[in-house]
Amino acid sequence: MPSLSELRPAHHRTAGLILAAGASRRMGRPKQLLPYGGGVLLGAVLAAARDCGFDQTVLALGGAAGEVRRTVDTTGCDIALNPDFGAGCSSSIAAGIAALHPDTDAVVLLLGDQPEVRAAAARALLELLFAAGASAGQTAPGIAVCRYDDGAGHPLAFTRKMFPELAALHGDKAVWRLLEQRADDVVELRVPGTMPLDVDTDEDYRRVLAGLAGAQ
Repeated sequence: MPSLSELRPAHHRTAGLILAAGASRRMGRPKQLLPYGGGVLLGAVLAAARDCGFDQTVLALGGAAGEVRRTVDTTGCDIALNPDFGAGCSSSIAAGIAALHPDTDAVVLLLGDQPEVRAAAARALLELLFAAGASAGQTAPGIAVCRYDDGAGHPLAFTRKMFPELAALHGDKAVWRLLEQRADDVVELRVPGTMPLDVDTDEDYRRVLAGLAGAQ
């Protein structure tokens, strides 16, 4: 399993798709706008996405979309509004896939509530996919996933051949079911450390802030 240090940036048309359309029901307030560092939670994810060097960055918004656009600097992002955000994460993936440039070779899924995500991991996922494709020809994998010390997690990367299946997903955890169904198409990137936290509850938020304070 390759490590981050063994891979170099890829040379293909790539996109980042940031999933930030949730209604934050468990938080009771828009978690995209929770204070984090010198800005807000979603701002930290957007900063990581900008560091990835994507050719296109798509931001899927739904719940609190107006407030997010008024508050967060979305410069450089193509906004994909998801009116069906209540149907789960898959509806935001479908909205984002529809907004991709037609020549996109691969897309990286990033969670809008995962501020600890590493740009290096996203870049390395893409390189892993393209390197595997160059060596495997017609049997090239279509999916790359991060393998942390405590399990598999985001970001995830998908080549163009997977776009139709991504767009057809339904439900909140469907992308993980897709990974199970297409296990032969999955390659893993070894990422040292534990999985970056995503914020769904107040306790998650406290843990993320504690991690930020510990890193400073």
